[in-house]
Amino acid sequence: MIDLYYWPTPNGWKASIALEEMALPYRVVSVNIGRGEQFEPEFLAISPNNRMPAIVDHEPMGGGEPLAIFESGAILIYLAEKSGCFLPTDPRGRSDVLQWLMWQMGGLGPMLGQHGHFKLYAPEKVPYGIERYRNEANRLYGVLDKRLEGREHICGDYSIADMMCWPWIITYKSQGIDLDAFPNVRRWYDALKQRPALRRGYDVGRDIKKATFEGGPDAESRKHLFGAGPKE
Repeated sequence: MIDLYYWPTPNGWKASIALEEMALPYRVVSVNIGRGEQFEPEFLAISPNNRMPAIVDHEPMGGGEPLAIFESGAILIYLAEKSGCFLPTDPRGRSDVLQWLMWQMGGLGPMLGQHGHFKLYAPEKVPYGIERYRNEANRLYGVLDKRLEGREHICGDYSIADMMCWPWIITYKSQGIDLDAFPNVRRWYDALKQRPALRRGYDVGRDIKKATFEGGPDAESRKHLFGAGPKE
């Protein structure tokens, strides 16, 4: 059994989608990031960077004590290796998937996160910040659109690279991205949306999604989400 420490955000959805796609048994442990639960000592022992998702595998590969893993990319690589699914074993195919997985972690996710912050949540509108990250978001959409030209998936067969990127593309409406300007991304996004396991992973924690996203964060949530850390 795998414990999934989770809250319904793009990064959280990566792990829940992967677990559903790989048919691995898991249970959800909610980490309410709007109420500071990511700073609790018990969670920091699993995820020292106070970010979710994180997992604890109680039956890890190789046996032994339960294994804790943080960082979404590391989690998906581990799950793919454990299940034997969605990560090629040949060196070229594996390298291709890992490159695009790192592209998401180093570019698509962080830049869309910054754009969303400055556009939607910053207490003061900073035109320079909004424009800078909007331009970078559009550039990255263009990179992905070019990659998907003539391809059904990012790396040939459906893989953890797709699972890493798709949950961030979900945010296109709130971020004001014209998805129709990127027809290959639109086609890929719509096709993946029809996958039953992906939909199940996306729906994990559906009962708390509305409270998480609608109306924006309250004062306490802002403190925990956008502050430097827990307040003494």
